[in-house]
Amino acid sequence: MDQTDRRIIQCLLRDGRASFRRIAEVAEVSEQTVARRYRALVADGVVRVRALPRHARPGDQTWFVRVQCRPDATDALADALAGREDTAYVSVTSGGSEIVCQAHTGPRHQGGSVLQRLPRTARVLGFSACAVMHMYLGSGSKWLAFDDPLTDEQAALLHASDRQQRATVGGVAPDVRDAGAPREQDDPLMAELARDGRAGVVELARACGWSKSRVSARLDELLAAGTLRIAVDLAYPRFGFHAPAYLWLTVAPGRLDATGEVLSAHPETTFAAAVTGSANLLVTVTCRTMDDLYSYVTTKVGALDAVRQVEVVPVLHRLKQAGTRLRDGRLTPV
Repeated sequence: MDQTDRRIIQCLLRDGRASFRRIAEVAEVSEQTVARRYRALVADGVVRVRALPRHARPGDQTWFVRVQCRPDATDALADALAGREDTAYVSVTSGGSEIVCQAHTGPRHQGGSVLQRLPRTARVLGFSACAVMHMYLGSGSKWLAFDDPLTDEQAALLHASDRQQRATVGGVAPDVRDAGAPREQDDPLMAELARDGRAGVVELARACGWSKSRVSARLDELLAAGTLRIAVDLAYPRFGFHAPAYLWLTVAPGRLDATGEVLSAHPETTFAAAVTGSANLLVTVTCRTMDDLYSYVTTKVGALDAVRQVEVVPVLHRLKQAGTRLRDGRLTPV
């Protein structure tokens, strides 16, 4: 990846639906070059942009599950878990004897959830599950651990519109919030945006069978109300980052929220959430090397007085991110 590719990726991480024109201004190349490079990165399985609901539907619950199994059965079981619709972020950890995955339960996930099936699986020696109580998804919660980050001036070119700024900081007028509340008829639009978060109005109108004006108006409402969040999946090893890890932290309850906000804003952080259990804060980080991971844990995490204990669980390899499989280091949509 050269500097132009890295600038394009950093722009997408800051604003996944930024226009090619705005990205071109930051990358200091032509709009055509940005479009061509982006399509090449997508085709090569390096990046995927998706638009996902910011809030769970009634009855839905997100869990993180740690599965202990026989080492000779780990890969097959992890692959089976990655192939399920109700899982995400499936990783083999702990030297190959443990699987960590995100699982979803609720009315949409019929036929027996992961939590129901795991106890009946012969290859499983044991498992534990914690429910996600709160995810830290503020405007600063982005993985941005590049060695050549955008300058303040370059970042300024990507400043969100007033509409998007209101959505990210939560200052949304009640009428806008009501208009942008999810509706059943939004399902075709949401499905297309989950497949391609950068899909344009013409493409979305064709896929949904809607008029372009209807798509444009509804998309504006959903973004303005903060109903949608833009998620950017990366094949991190392609950028030289080979040390991802789960951090299970035990934090003083009264300082849990503040600590989660601080950790979610670190450039190395890819995910942060308050969870149930004795380890009440889960953070995933992606560093270049184990030395960098050590430095992160000892200097940034170690500097937080509210953190009482931390368990560092390195990822051996990841089979699935959000709705994206990883095969031979490439992102492959499920």
